[in-house]
Amino acid sequence: MCIIRRMGLVVLSLALAVPAIAVPKTYQVTGPVLSVTDDLIVVQKGTDKWEIARDASTKVTGELKVGAKVTIEYRMSATSVEVKPAAAAKKP
Repeated sequence: MCIIRRMGLVVLSLALAVPAIAVPKTYQVTGPVLSVTDDLIVVQKGTDKWEIARDASTKVTGELKVGAKVTIEYRMSATSVEVKPAAAAKKP
């Protein structure tokens, strides 16, 4: 019985840890659409223009066209990382 409880605790702890690591945070932007292409939607938010990439898997509900007010849910993910060397310490 003790082994089964330990295995159950291990499985439970792994099940709880994986979703926290695997699911990136989502963000939203709302505003009128300025332009739409097959791979980009541009939305006005205040004085800023937000360019959000899209692809064939992007779910669109309703008619997406210029002037329509939309709320876009998106995720940020790194495409590359360049590590810079540490700055040299200054001599007194």
